[in-house]
Amino acid sequence: MHDIARKYSFPGEIRGLIKLIRPKQWVKNTFVFAPLIFAGEFLNLQSVYSTVLTAFLFCLAASAVYILNDLKDIEKDRLHPEKSKKRPLAAGQVSPRSAVILLVMLYAALTGFLFVIPKAIYVISIYLALNWAYTFGLKEEPVIEIFIVAFGFVLRVYAGAVALDVPVSSWMFITTLSISLYLACIKRRQELQLAGSQSRGVLSQYSITLIDRFAEMSAICAVVFYSLYTMQVQPQLIITIPFVIFGLFRYWFIVDTLKGGESPTDVIIKDKQILFTVTVWIACCIWVLLPT
Repeated sequence: MHDIARKYSFPGEIRGLIKLIRPKQWVKNTFVFAPLIFAGEFLNLQSVYSTVLTAFLFCLAASAVYILNDLKDIEKDRLHPEKSKKRPLAAGQVSPRSAVILLVMLYAALTGFLFVIPKAIYVISIYLALNWAYTFGLKEEPVIEIFIVAFGFVLRVYAGAVALDVPVSSWMFITTLSISLYLACIKRRQELQLAGSQSRGVLSQYSITLIDRFAEMSAICAVVFYSLYTMQVQPQLIITIPFVIFGLFRYWFIVDTLKGGESPTDVIIKDKQILFTVTVWIACCIWVLLPT
């Protein structure tokens, strides 16, 4: 009894709950800000408020997805050499009951905002439904599971657009899908190379050669579609194309030479060249798109 009480001690479980919602992964929700920048609405305080609120709600939704996935895979994670230590539920840092309570609270919070920013919540609902399907079956379907992960980023961009009630170019959507497919493929590649199919059952149906082809095709599409977008919709953004190409080159260097890329978030945060490139790209976009 003493061991159980110590295992689920209040301060320890609070730390575990923080790990469970994975705040470091919230950087992915910056995709919500794309419409704010490319629509030139970043000087409009109301637009900034709506975008920040939508990004915050996507953080809640993403955390709910992580919790649901960890609850579903808790027994499998307990048998995994790394996840049994890193995942709070599998490591015993958080009780399943506490995780369920937190999950319900996140869903309740999102439901409450239905009356504040309904259009964004509708998009987030699609995101949650898609990830329910992913968690309870589709994550074992090769190719489909990669597209579901990538489509989550497209929904982030779309949510940012509907929150501002601005149209988004179809080029932006297809570019977002392409770059997201690239990142998802690289993540799967590194998981397969570094841990084999132990980390994900679906990885047994892939080969590194196949995933490399997926990633290369996605990277090429991202450059082509982004270039077409800038030339047809925002020609003044042509100066940003080299930054996009360099970022893809640098990312692939990290994957092939430095054996990174299993966590795109870690690469963006920790690699100085990637971080600098992204920062300069954003600064250039804002500078070019400043309202006159």
